[in-house]
Amino acid sequence: MTDVLAATTTSTAHVDAHAASDHIATPLTDARSQLAEAVSLLGYADGLHQMLATPRRELSVAVPLRMDSGESRLYLGYRVQHNFSRGPAKGGLRYAPNVNLDEVRALAMWMTWKCALLDVPYGGAKGGLAIDPREHSTAELERVTRRYTSEILPIIGPERDIPAPDIGTDEQTMAWMMDTYSVNSGYTVPGIVTGKPISLGGSQGRASATSRGVTHIALAALRHVGLDPARSTAAVQGFGKVGADAARFLSEAGVRVTAVSDQYGAVVNTAGLDIEALSDHVRATGSVIGFAGGEPLDGADLLTQDVDLLVPAAVEGVLHDGNAGDVQAAVIVEGANGPTTPAADRILRERGVLVVPDILANAGGVIVSYFEWVQANQAYWWRADEVESRLEERMLSAWQHVLGYARARDLSLRTAATALAVERVAEAHRLRGLYP
Repeated sequence: MTDVLAATTTSTAHVDAHAASDHIATPLTDARSQLAEAVSLLGYADGLHQMLATPRRELSVAVPLRMDSGESRLYLGYRVQHNFSRGPAKGGLRYAPNVNLDEVRALAMWMTWKCALLDVPYGGAKGGLAIDPREHSTAELERVTRRYTSEILPIIGPERDIPAPDIGTDEQTMAWMMDTYSVNSGYTVPGIVTGKPISLGGSQGRASATSRGVTHIALAALRHVGLDPARSTAAVQGFGKVGADAARFLSEAGVRVTAVSDQYGAVVNTAGLDIEALSDHVRATGSVIGFAGGEPLDGADLLTQDVDLLVPAAVEGVLHDGNAGDVQAAVIVEGANGPTTPAADRILRERGVLVVPDILANAGGVIVSYFEWVQANQAYWWRADEVESRLEERMLSAWQHVLGYARARDLSLRTAATALAVERVAEAHRLRGLYP
């Protein structure tokens, strides 16, 4: 495979030709654009570029569901394994009505870079089911999860591909997946998924790991640009798995969180929101709307609030060329996957806004998923303080590594992080060689 890795003048892989001419940004075009930039910087040949841009394995499945009413419905599901040169594939399972194969491909690619950047011995994968979990009973979600799991059984396993929770799924989903896989194996296999309930072999700290990682990076980034976190303000887009705890941890660290949004709307209080009271309100009503401790705000306006720190922690593509010029935050820390398009990246860099990329900022989840997998394989579980200290060390070490790489080469943090990750994956390819 030496010829593939030779440093030559790189021609753009055919997989990126369409993306480059496509003016409609999608998660997949964004992911391929970021890869193309890293490949050009590293001087890799076209053959390697195509290998890195193309998933190693994809599975599309039709998932029938027997509703509580007795009728049947059919949903489409996917599992994409982008790369496993550095270890078994790893990635979340997403339940959302707009899930499609290209989105899952992009998320799997980002997962590859995330694992490599944090030096976790995994490749990237992602799964998805095009279903709205809010429209189904618990019994229906259990049946559809078990059927989806049975459909992807041939390609998953603790040494092959380890799913985890994502948007629309949780520890209960993982418990059903673990049980389905275990029943088919004939014995209990706790290492088949991560993000499980603690009573089934889950890890302490896993549920809030992504949020804690975002917070560690956000505080470091604020200090890097000369801002004292205790005198800083923040806006958090998304008040779900990542955003809610990130807002809480930032508040506990002294950051004044002034605005929060969810898919229904937003609330703002320039004096600072009471995050605990807001969380109680969301648990009671299902939304941040109507919270008495803040004023109503249009959800889109949250992204352009006058704050020091912006944490987009919802979905892809929310920062784009149409609003990047209006962002007032000095620091953006990506809690979501792919919230900033390449066009927005260019605008924000020109304006001097520090953007900490998703593959670094939200990597806390995969780090503690790795810890959970290690614990399951050893049948020995760590204390919560051990998990937290090891998570913080990993996150801040990666932050310093990316920051140093970016400074030495005058790169954005995203380009530096992606180049570092791609370099590590390419090195694994080189060392393993090309079979046959």
